[in-house]
Amino acid sequence: MTGEFVKLGGVAHHVVVEGAGPVVVLSAGLGMSWFDWDPVVPLLTAHRTVVRFDRPGHGLSGPAPVPPSAAGEARRIAGLLDALGLAGPAAVVGHSVAGFHAEAFARLYPARTAGLVLVDSSVEERARPPAAPALRPALARAAAALLCRAGVPAALGPALRRATVRAARAGGGDPAPRELVRRCYGTSRVLRGMLLENATYGSVAAELLYLRRRLPLPSVPVTVVAGGAGGPAWTARQRALASALGARFQLASGAGHLVMLDAPGVVAGAVSPTPPLPETLRGESS
Repeated sequence: MTGEFVKLGGVAHHVVVEGAGPVVVLSAGLGMSWFDWDPVVPLLTAHRTVVRFDRPGHGLSGPAPVPPSAAGEARRIAGLLDALGLAGPAAVVGHSVAGFHAEAFARLYPARTAGLVLVDSSVEERARPPAAPALRPALARAAAALLCRAGVPAALGPALRRATVRAARAGGGDPAPRELVRRCYGTSRVLRGMLLENATYGSVAAELLYLRRRLPLPSVPVTVVAGGAGGPAWTARQRALASALGARFQLASGAGHLVMLDAPGVVAGAVSPTPPLPETLRGESS
């Protein structure tokens, strides 16, 4: 399913809406696309309205006009919900770097937040704002221009995507349809978007820490889901994140960073524990 396009801030955002019931928004990590949630969506649509979207420069959305920020990504989620006519509170699920965005949304829009799920979220305990915030995005744009002129996206983009997915899973390859992978990752647009988001990672992390010190989370269910294959040190950091947020911790035993591909039932269960899911949940909680 390729969904529809919603224009926000002059950028066409690719959005897919399925199911019925309370709203849940799924936001994937750096360089990922809407179809990376495919294994999770069927576990939710019987009792949830599932919204997944591509950030600018990702998937099928238009190019990123400005560097991302935590507050900007929170506003993007709110704007998409407004444009779709989904005014009620929504559960927000953020994977990897999108965990920053989901938490920022919950802190900035508490009345619009029904729940928060962080899936193997990025964690930066001591991030600081960069001394020259415009430098890294400028270098990223310059690097992207050189790589695109050399034809790297078309020549290597899909293969690099597949290799990255294989490396980020506990086992198995990339289940995404080859045509969609080529359509997204063979473009200069996605390469530019990935490099720009990576270049601003530190500043977004620091901004979230600023918001965390000043704005409390709303009184809603919060769950941190960690991929067990990340190792003891990574699991400890995820547990510490859950503790800092007053959240429930869920370990997806044996899952890699792409928990939604390795253990979709764990992610769906964190979003909506009832009614019973059609697949057995793997993992342990605390």
